[in-house]
Amino acid sequence: MIDITAYDRFVLRQRVKLVINQYVFSVPDGESDGEQFCFVEQKRFKFKEDVRFYTDDSKSVDLMRILARQRFDPRATYDIATADGVQLGAIQKVFGKSLFRSTYAIFAPDGQEICQAREVSMPKAIFRRVVGIVPYIGDFADWLPIAYDFEFVRGDQVLATNVRRRWKWRDVYDIDASGDTGRALDRRLLLAATVGMDALQAR
Repeated sequence: MIDITAYDRFVLRQRVKLVINQYVFSVPDGESDGEQFCFVEQKRFKFKEDVRFYTDDSKSVDLMRILARQRFDPRATYDIATADGVQLGAIQKVFGKSLFRSTYAIFAPDGQEICQAREVSMPKAIFRRVVGIVPYIGDFADWLPIAYDFEFVRGDQVLATNVRRRWKWRDVYDIDASGDTGRALDRRLLLAATVGMDALQAR
């Protein structure tokens, strides 16, 4: 098992499943995406969202989890903790801002906001929403080649980016936290947030 906190760059791949979200993380190595070090699965048919992180597909070793505090609440807060219950932080959708572009607040274990994760491009975010309500076309909005990129910002500083690769059948994201030289954002919290932003929006 690698020390996640020691790295700045990661690759997140979504596996194509019909009724459940699954993901794998790797650390890029030169020209390749590197070896898988983490397997993620969203629990089925839960009244409260429950996303589990494991070392591999066997699911024998737990790493961390995302668990909703409330049920069926668009403003719900999701706690992120290690397998032994140590709080890493939390993520919450910023409902008002998300009407125009998806925005999430990322919190430290003490409840203080570390940063916000938001879609990079406001025009593209609005265009995606407009397309989504067009009859017939809206049903295929997620398949259109519209960039779905996030940046983790604190004030004017971009701590990290989460960029979706273009023209891929399944979602593949390149995560880069090299801008966070002071390591204000726990890398475990960063990885959990990137999964949450995808899984919790049912993408």
